[in-house]
Amino acid sequence: MRVVDTLSFLLGTWTLERSLTDHRAGTHGRFEGSATFAGAPSGQNAADGGRAHYDEMGTLRFGLHTGPAFRSLEYVRLESTIVMLYFTDGGPFVDLDLRSGNWRSVHHCGEDRYEIVTTVQSPSEVDEHWRVRGPTKDYDAIAILRRVD
Repeated sequence: MRVVDTLSFLLGTWTLERSLTDHRAGTHGRFEGSATFAGAPSGQNAADGGRAHYDEMGTLRFGLHTGPAFRSLEYVRLESTIVMLYFTDGGPFVDLDLRSGNWRSVHHCGEDRYEIVTTVQSPSEVDEHWRVRGPTKDYDAIAILRRVD
């Protein structure tokens, strides 16, 4: 599925399910919760070329651990179809362009390499496939976002 405007497409509330497989430890896990993409304050919203704040929260079950988990990112429009994702400390994460319905990004964090493939399955479903490798990491994660509103 093609997307005209990545940032505007993502705005709203989504359910989020993420499965995790740690190949080093042989551990499997699951995150279940919600993800919200909210436009920035007046004058900086997605519609006028600006930003969106991303928050996910839910429950993580990983090995013997069960507990709350959360993550926040900032989405900043670079062009009409491309956004840049930033960590909350302002550091760059990855770019995202859903124009063709499929996008691959790579993020290097020290010696770790994060490969992320994002696919728009429909107007109400987006999948992310993560492959993370490095000296101390070797895991896969598959996230499924389903639009609530």
